[in-house]
Amino acid sequence: MKNNYVLRHDGAVRLTHWAVAISGLVLIFSGFGTMPLYGRFYVNELPGLSWSTNFLIQQVIHYVAAMLFTAAVFFHLVFHLRRREFAAVPQKGDVKESVEIIKAMVTGQEEPPSGKFLAEQRLAYAAMGLTSLLLIATGLIKVYKNTGVITLDPTFLQVVTLTHTLATMIFLGLFVAHLGAFLIKANRPLLPSMFTGKVRRDYAEHRHSEWEI
Repeated sequence: MKNNYVLRHDGAVRLTHWAVAISGLVLIFSGFGTMPLYGRFYVNELPGLSWSTNFLIQQVIHYVAAMLFTAAVFFHLVFHLRRREFAAVPQKGDVKESVEIIKAMVTGQEEPPSGKFLAEQRLAYAAMGLTSLLLIATGLIKVYKNTGVITLDPTFLQVVTLTHTLATMIFLGLFVAHLGAFLIKANRPLLPSMFTGKVRRDYAEHRHSEWEI
């Protein structure tokens, strides 16, 4: 039975994945919670969410989630750099190959051979990674500003705040696209691997034929 499955993601990878995902969602919820939005749209009247309009509570939640998010992202980077694992890093020709894969899924034709990750998965990984680093960088500047240690230029702060908000929206869009990818039948066998770490061997050998299992 064990030979019917292959390991795709080990425990550390899965833990980091869920730490980033959960803390990222908490950051989005608490970030919007520090704005006068939830009272305006009656979110605070939903059962168990009366606290959602409390700025101080949302700020504490945001900072705690930000620490977890930052730690998870940098652990991920160091972990894979030390192990020299770069299979998810974009490669030359990934845009063209992504178009071919999407076209094949739509038309039912044979997909081009892939390694452990599909071309569009590598591109999505890069987009999510760069967006996460941008969120961390701009978030740290905003925290530094809140300490009052030094006064930053108002125009610079406006740019930082706008960039942080834009990166948040991009992160949310990428997150939704990530989930939406599993609506495609060909991608569904990959979903259990983020819980168990394993994927069916026949699926891996067929769709990821260039993956050295």
